[in-house]
Amino acid sequence: MERQPFKFLDPGVLADGELELVLVRRVPGDAARDIVPSYEFNMVNTRSGEVMGGINLRIGFNQRIKYGGQVGYAVGRQFRGKHAAARSLKLILPLARRHGLDPLWVTCDPDNAASRRTCELAGGVLADIVDIPQDSDLYKRGDRKKCRYRFDLHNAKGGV
Repeated sequence: MERQPFKFLDPGVLADGELELVLVRRVPGDAARDIVPSYEFNMVNTRSGEVMGGINLRIGFNQRIKYGGQVGYAVGRQFRGKHAAARSLKLILPLARRHGLDPLWVTCDPDNAASRRTCELAGGVLADIVDIPQDSDLYKRGDRKKCRYRFDLHNAKGGV
C-alpha cells in the first residue's frame, strides 16, 4: 500500500488579544532522516509588530519526537513573564487536533522551571521523566533526561 503524501493545512488565524502566531514556513518531512513535517510560527505582538519569539508544531510521532516533543518554543528575554509561550501553545492545539495528534507531546528539561510551568498553564500533564538514549542527538548535545507532558486533544478546546 502506497503512503499518501502529507498535506499541510491552512492554520487560519491564531490570535489571542495582542498575541498572534504568524506562519513563517512549512517544513516537509524527510523520512530518510527521521524528520516529521512541521509548521513554524513567529509569536508577534499585534500592537507593536514585534516578534516576541517562535513556536513550531511537528506533525507525527517517532523516536526523535518521543524525546524532543511535537512542539518547540522560545521567547525573547524582553518578552518573558507574560505567558507568551503558554498562550501560543494553546493557540496551536486546534491545528494539532485537526492533524489527528492525540495525545500531543511536549518535552522540556527537568530543571527548566519556566518551560514546565508553560506546559502546565497550557493544560499539559506531566506523564513521566525519561532518560535520553545515548545514541540520540539530544544526548550528544548534553541532555540526559526530559520531562514529557501529555496534552489530550480529543476534548481540549484550545484558544484561551
